[in-house]
Amino acid sequence: MLLPEISIPQSHQNATALVDSACPDSVNAVLDVARCGLARNTISQWSGYTPTALRSLTGLADEVGVSALYYKDESTRFGLGSFKALGGAYAVQHVLRQTLDAEIPDTEVSLEDINTQHFADRVKNITVVTATDGNHGRSVAWGAQRFGCECMIYMHENVSQGRQEAVEAFGAKVVRVPGNYDNSVRQADQDAKANGWHIVSDTSYPGYMEIPRDVMAGYTLMTTEAMDQLPEGVIPTHVFIQGGCGGLAGAVGADLWHHYGDRMPHLTVVEPVPAACLYESARAGTPQLVNIVDESLMAGLSCGEVSLLGWQILHPGARHFMTISDAPVAPLMQMLAAGVCGDSPVVAGESAIAGLAGLIGAMQNEPLAQEMNLDAKSRVLVFGTEGATDPEVFEALVGTSAEKIAA
Repeated sequence: MLLPEISIPQSHQNATALVDSACPDSVNAVLDVARCGLARNTISQWSGYTPTALRSLTGLADEVGVSALYYKDESTRFGLGSFKALGGAYAVQHVLRQTLDAEIPDTEVSLEDINTQHFADRVKNITVVTATDGNHGRSVAWGAQRFGCECMIYMHENVSQGRQEAVEAFGAKVVRVPGNYDNSVRQADQDAKANGWHIVSDTSYPGYMEIPRDVMAGYTLMTTEAMDQLPEGVIPTHVFIQGGCGGLAGAVGADLWHHYGDRMPHLTVVEPVPAACLYESARAGTPQLVNIVDESLMAGLSCGEVSLLGWQILHPGARHFMTISDAPVAPLMQMLAAGVCGDSPVVAGESAIAGLAGLIGAMQNEPLAQEMNLDAKSRVLVFGTEGATDPEVFEALVGTSAEKIAA
């Protein structure tokens, strides 16, 4: 099977990355082991929890030219089809606990109280709100329904109708906002302040840091599962992770560092060309704002503003930043759906393939592969962050439905 030709329009080797170093105090200050452990223990107690699969794609690894390729498949996560289920809903649980703890005198409200709806009569009067391209909003809406509170979801004008309906299916009210994702973030924040609602954002900004830490802590369950599922004694040499605002990439980077210490894999962040805020930040050495003019097909990665928390981890932790165009999205989705050289078919959404695209593009660029120490001995971990979260878009790009692939 011929791999699609994938170009890497931009790449940056991060000279500030701490190589062969234990996890620094600055990263632990953003996301420490205890916070991540609490998130993993809490989420694993939710009804319906089961680890998602780590797929060893041996056929594709041979085609790409690496020793091993492991794909963490988030297409079945809690029935929501995305890793985002781990972050937004968990943060909702925290927001409700904190709100009730402040409201109810002489009572220490626990996360388990929220999970069991012990204070349902009070929770129903609380409203959570977030901005989303789709998957985070679905997680927040699912969490709101699960724990019994009200939910408002802000979506910019380019989010598909299918993603809006997926959020509304959990009882949330959707507000459409002109412009891009960053416009919807600002509008949600403004309306929340005016109405006494509680923001549950997956990106951090000045004055808003604690809830995004909980979102990121929830994401580390995915990374820890993947590390636990690797064959005994196997440590990845390279990890390719989607960019977006940097919350996911930062969480993955911190969890890898906590687990592997000075054997931390070579972490590479991959972004769409029109929304390369992390790449531009890495080049400048400080967070940069990117004005998104053209929306990427990888809708979940279309962020122009960097998560400050994510940046504080990626600045010392990511060794490369790179960009990809939309061109390889459909071909890679189709290739995974068909299976490669004996690999099982995989349902991968538009944003799920970014890390894989970065790997293939780097391997097809000999100078870049050499710079990254990528070769036939490399053991690579990528994260398939979503499945068919918009079934209509998925079928249009792949040519068949997710149900037929999974059958």
